[in-house]
Amino acid sequence: MHPLKLGIPKGSLQDATIHLFEQAGWRITPHSRNYYPDIDDPNIRCSLVRAQEMARYVQRGTLDLGLTGLDWILETDAEVEQICTLTYSKASNHPSRWVLVVPESSPIRAASDLGGCKIATELVGFTRRWLAERGIEADVEFSWGATEAKAVDGLVDAVVEITETGSTIRAHGLRIVEDLLITDTRLIANRAAMRDPDRRARIEQIALMLQAALAARNKVALKCNVPAERVDAVVELLPSLHAPTVSHLYDRQWLAVETIVDAGCVRDLIPRLRAAGAEGILEYALRKMV
Repeated sequence: MHPLKLGIPKGSLQDATIHLFEQAGWRITPHSRNYYPDIDDPNIRCSLVRAQEMARYVQRGTLDLGLTGLDWILETDAEVEQICTLTYSKASNHPSRWVLVVPESSPIRAASDLGGCKIATELVGFTRRWLAERGIEADVEFSWGATEAKAVDGLVDAVVEITETGSTIRAHGLRIVEDLLITDTRLIANRAAMRDPDRRARIEQIALMLQAALAARNKVALKCNVPAERVDAVVELLPSLHAPTVSHLYDRQWLAVETIVDAGCVRDLIPRLRAAGAEGILEYALRKMV
């Protein structure tokens, strides 16, 4: 059996990806001097690859699967299988989006005003296609970094940059004209690998376990003991996937009640459960939820 070739995104996503895999059941150990982390699964071989290049290597078959952003899939126009969306790297609830940005004083008010303008961005291929689809002729050039500064300094007429809230853009005296793309992280696979039954099964296993780990992140389990005569009042307070689990204790006058809830509601829910008669209330974290 040939090892499955897995691409781990190097850079800002690296630590979050390794942490997600650990929660899903695979321990990945990177090395400071090479790009091939160890993994505690003899059927998988890892490589660190920049997210910007991941889709290209997956398309070629250099990698069987990897994790990268939708933006870089579209930038390379790669023909890959998008297995699932994985939202795991963001501290905020705001989506990551690529936006058209100009100086606050710019006369540009819409994308249609960009004719003949110079635009800087890391997302050159996508931006060119986006403009062409709208019949807009502009000069799009690659930016090696500090993209916003190019608009501030007047080196270009506009930039296409990634943001969440737009606060940094506004802080630099810039203005968002239009959203071009909302992006997220995708697990992608080589199409030939997906046609192979063995490799497909292993890819689907990884996808399932990663999704199970993410599903558990914002949930907790609550367990409590309740007098039999108060159980209806307690159960009425509890959200759950289907219905709470209720079972008798050795003392038949008491019941154990267990359920899964959103972590954010626990601080309000526990006092209400206590007031309704619940005792011995336990909260514990989940590792996976399928």
